[in-house]
Amino acid sequence: MGIEKITMPKLGESVTEGTIEKWLVAPGDKVAKYDSLAEVTTDKVTAEVPSSFTGTITEIIAKEGDTIEVGETVCLIEIEGASNEPVRVSAPEVEAPVEKPAGKPVQQAPKAKPAQPATGGKAAGRYSPAVLKLSQENGIDLSQVSGTGREGRITRKDILAFIENGGADLQVAPQETPAQEEPLQEVASSDKKVTEQPASSNVKLENGDIAIPVTSVRRAIANNMVRSVTEAPHAWMMIEVDVTELVLLRDSIKKEFKEKEGFNLTYFAFFIKAISQALKEYPEMNSMWAGDSIVMKKDINISIAVATDDALFVPVIKETDEKTIKGIGREIHELAGKVRNGKLKSTEMQGGTFTVNNTGSFGSVQSMGIINYPQAAILQVESIVKRPVIMDNGMMAARDMVNLCLSLDHRVLDGLVCGRFLARVKELLEGMAKDKTSVY
Repeated sequence: MGIEKITMPKLGESVTEGTIEKWLVAPGDKVAKYDSLAEVTTDKVTAEVPSSFTGTITEIIAKEGDTIEVGETVCLIEIEGASNEPVRVSAPEVEAPVEKPAGKPVQQAPKAKPAQPATGGKAAGRYSPAVLKLSQENGIDLSQVSGTGREGRITRKDILAFIENGGADLQVAPQETPAQEEPLQEVASSDKKVTEQPASSNVKLENGDIAIPVTSVRRAIANNMVRSVTEAPHAWMMIEVDVTELVLLRDSIKKEFKEKEGFNLTYFAFFIKAISQALKEYPEMNSMWAGDSIVMKKDINISIAVATDDALFVPVIKETDEKTIKGIGREIHELAGKVRNGKLKSTEMQGGTFTVNNTGSFGSVQSMGIINYPQAAILQVESIVKRPVIMDNGMMAARDMVNLCLSLDHRVLDGLVCGRFLARVKELLEGMAKDKTSVY
């Protein structure tokens, strides 16, 4: 018998902390090894913390809503025997501060140096979404805060301590939790629950307005988007592609393909195949910013955006350059099904190196995506639209056209390589046709 600590596991590459959303156990509860103890949200995924031992929960240390660094204790357990071996919940080893896909070995990049003091305060460093959110809500200059985390990293606790010590010029008195995290007050409604806005918010509720509580998934999405636009200087470009022959190819085989394979052959699989081939030829596009270096990833792992009614998930198709159009189509079908059925695993959202978003599925013809941090670019595939086009012979014809919209991290990529990359994608797509392209 003995008391052991259950710590915050590492639930993804580059994840340094997680927020306890809900405890699934209480002091006195008996649990078996691998039983789920708590639901945790990070900026990448919502997951459950498993028990490392069989025993009895003796103390809950981290409260619901607390953001805890990886490795910190969340609860204590009295184990029943010495034969228990700790459960290790970990992601693949991280190279520098960016993601490393599982599988093939990748050359290690130099580690990014922690922020160093500079004249007039600290130099800008990398901050977690929780730290950025809390500092922005309270008007705190992060260069004035001393970090106590690993390598001098500023943690959420450092921000709260800074507030409590009166270090920030706040309009609202310091509280135990950030103002935006206060519980919303319920108001009576005839048919559904609505909420009254916290008094600290700067958005006033007018008569008939409804404040919708932010879910943990939506909060994680928001934090990652803020981090992306805060750290990565976004640039944008677009190219127009004639996919008339591709449309004829797909239409000619889609019925037979569905009967044979059991799932629909979508245009999206053709686009991902062409993009993967272009990424192989222009590996700079498959890179990530790592502070004092740029990491060019060896594997081509495409992240795809899949939406539910209230959240957006980004599962990853691994090594797409080595898969056929059929293989890519099958993975798109399976991953989308897992998302909508709530069965997607956290490991299936890790290791992405480049994101492709099928914005055309809801009729969009032009858009600018926010980069999926820490990747260097995201490509939006817009709706295929039939338009009149003047051909090389001067005649006008109705053609199937699509816009490809690229957002890029200008620290990593320049217009020249991005233009060449898009031109190659265009060439590959316009070359797909019956009797020339196989889906197998």
